[in-house]
Amino acid sequence: MSGRTRVTLFAMLATLLTSWSLAPLVESSGWLLQAAALLGVQAAVGAGARRVPLARPLTVAAQLLVSLLLLAFLFAGKAESPGSGPLAFLVTDFGSLFQQGVRDVSEFAIPAPLTDGIRLLLLAGVLLIGLLVDALAVTLRTAAAAGLPLLALYSVAAGLSTGRAGSWFAFLLAGAGYLLLLLSEGRDRLAQWGRVFGGAPSSRVSAASGYGGGAGGGRAVAPVRTGRRIGVVALGVALAVPAALPSLGGGLLGPPGGDAGAGGGGGGTISAVNPLVSLQSSLNAQDNRVVLKYRTDSPQLGEQYLRILALDEFNGVKWEASGRPLTDVPERLPTPTGLSDRVRENASEVRTSVSAADTYAQRYLPMPYPATQIDIAGKWRYEPAGRTLVGDQLAKDRFQNVQGAQYTVRSLLLRPTAAQLQAAPAPNPLVREEYTRLPDNLPPVVAETARRVTHGAQDDYARAVRLQDFFAVNGGFRYDTKVSSGTGSQAIARFLADKEGFCVHFAFSMAAMSRTLGIPARVAVGFTPGEKQADGSVNVSMRDAHAWPELYFEGVGWTRFEPTPRSGISLPDYSRTEAPAPQPSAPSALPSQAASAPAPMPSQAEACPPELKKLGECGGPAAPRDAGAGSGGVSVGAVLGWSAGALAVLVLPLLPLLWRRRVRERRLSRPDGPAAGPRDGRAGDPGPSSPGVLAAWRELGDSAWDVGIPPDEALSPRRAAGRVVVLGRLDGEPAQAVHRVAGAVERALYAPPGADLSYPELAADVRLARTALLAALGRRARLRALLLPRSAARVTAAASVRVSAASARVSSLTARLRVRLPLRNRG
Repeated sequence: MSGRTRVTLFAMLATLLTSWSLAPLVESSGWLLQAAALLGVQAAVGAGARRVPLARPLTVAAQLLVSLLLLAFLFAGKAESPGSGPLAFLVTDFGSLFQQGVRDVSEFAIPAPLTDGIRLLLLAGVLLIGLLVDALAVTLRTAAAAGLPLLALYSVAAGLSTGRAGSWFAFLLAGAGYLLLLLSEGRDRLAQWGRVFGGAPSSRVSAASGYGGGAGGGRAVAPVRTGRRIGVVALGVALAVPAALPSLGGGLLGPPGGDAGAGGGGGGTISAVNPLVSLQSSLNAQDNRVVLKYRTDSPQLGEQYLRILALDEFNGVKWEASGRPLTDVPERLPTPTGLSDRVRENASEVRTSVSAADTYAQRYLPMPYPATQIDIAGKWRYEPAGRTLVGDQLAKDRFQNVQGAQYTVRSLLLRPTAAQLQAAPAPNPLVREEYTRLPDNLPPVVAETARRVTHGAQDDYARAVRLQDFFAVNGGFRYDTKVSSGTGSQAIARFLADKEGFCVHFAFSMAAMSRTLGIPARVAVGFTPGEKQADGSVNVSMRDAHAWPELYFEGVGWTRFEPTPRSGISLPDYSRTEAPAPQPSAPSALPSQAASAPAPMPSQAEACPPELKKLGECGGPAAPRDAGAGSGGVSVGAVLGWSAGALAVLVLPLLPLLWRRRVRERRLSRPDGPAAGPRDGRAGDPGPSSPGVLAAWRELGDSAWDVGIPPDEALSPRRAAGRVVVLGRLDGEPAQAVHRVAGAVERALYAPPGADLSYPELAADVRLARTALLAALGRRARLRALLLPRSAARVTAAASVRVSAASARVSSLTARLRVRLPLRNRG
């Protein structure tokens, strides 16, 4: 194995070992095997390009092109695309999947599920780092600088997975990989100076390897042993110092020092960043497992929604929970905001005992709204505005969560009437100011649609009911978990135009439209009541995750509305019109079994926001839509495009072979001209017969170059022929053929005028010599000579000469113009 090949392998190994630090970021480590295979192909392409040899920029370009093609074919068809044909299948889907991966990274908690988008980001990132390491360490021969991209990869992984077990092991692997790369590159540099001294090897040392010892496996030479010792000591110190000095924590090996938004014992706040990002990946499992079980004495099970938190801030990109101060959990929760004594008198207090599954680990406590008293063990904090409980910090990077908890909640079962809501006075100015804020980029169609739907309504309650009926009853909307409407301002406009989506889009759109009408609104996230069991208990599963809008009415407080036309969900009694509610305007709006019960795999719906992704509302694989008449089967253009692509993939590796065959036939079929007649001119003039002989001689030299015998222009034709015969291990008739061709070249160059230069067997002798040269090789070397001929380097050289000539002509023309232009202005 040559020194450069060894450096190539260790560069790939260093990248792969450093990539291990990314493993804790996702649930599955299977992508590492794919990364290893892709890195191997990338390294092989680089090694082959350097052996041709190609210029350094062309080598890196070839590796980049192959890497992109591998990723494109690996992820082709993983995401839906509005286009058609191979270009849309490869490029459009590739870009959309990359965007989906970016969204998944920002929304999922660690360890995140290995969605196609995240897998694409991981593999693309590793391939990019591998390309940089290979280019620096092998192509540019600066292995020390290759540590920079490796450090960048490890720093990103360590920064995202802080506080997780195994960080020291990931650092050990990354450091060991880099040290091995440095050692291999150091050996290669020493080997270029000849034999490496430093001990008595047991056998001959190869000047090309840099190793001491022979077949007996003698000890490594002194410089190598010293380098190993230094590397081991440095790696050990790097691991031992942070452990011995705890005050140095917080670096790449240590966990973070705290969380500013954790809500510690002294108050704290909820961060304005989505709080549900901390939900554990157990909610993202593909099975529809039960996450909560409860028993309740509520007479109205249909109103027993388990609410987690409220999203009260709309910034134009998404709905999120705003920053709020946290307090200790009071023994008795205060009266809900806006609730009057009159409505409170008609309410009843119900008791609900909840048991959370061991796999349900998140910091927000699901409970009925509005809760009045909570009995739960552990450290919890209370957020008054949203009436939610948040797990407190237990230790560094450890927080209280609901995993396996058993708790009891007392809550109010409010029974507001339509008359009470209709007669509600104007809301509190502070509440109205905060909960009617809208982003500047909200499209005008949102407010226009809200005004059109509520035209003629005399009060906020009537407007709210019309908005609810517009979405759930008579607006022609369709419940579908497979849409990609998004959650921002423009997404609401698209949703209103397309009229299809799931609970996220219905809740977000109704809340935004209510705010345009001056009605305070927010979005609640939680679970629907669940399914009652034979023993009287109720099971709440992943598919019960839900989002709904809450509108504020003075005297009643925050009131739930239900705009989502999903089976199993009914409109609240106080929001029903007096007349019997009609069925949805379009029969297709009724969701199928699969559509109404979305699977918990969050990556199935691109539009799912962080809150509902974590709760499993994003839906699962829905039945594919009817493409419509005339769209069955694959189009002719797609077939032709894929056929052309397959043909190109098959032909590209054969281009060097085809080029050499064409050049060989052209050289050997070139006519000799009037070789038999007398020649005019000087003795050194090749005459008209020499082009054919010289072309054949060049072909013989290129054939020898292809099998590993590089040309030596300093040798005479006779000595060059002898060199080809010896190095090519030729004898008999092939050796004589080589000498005959060399003799013909000498005669063509130096024979006196009038000499007979005819050589009918010239082409046959060249082909005989080439066949013998190939026959002397092994199978692998013969394939390499045929498919990747070394003489193809003449193409690069010829192109360089032409570019230089063109540049010289342009420079000459520019100089002439500069000289002539002033002359015209004289006089």
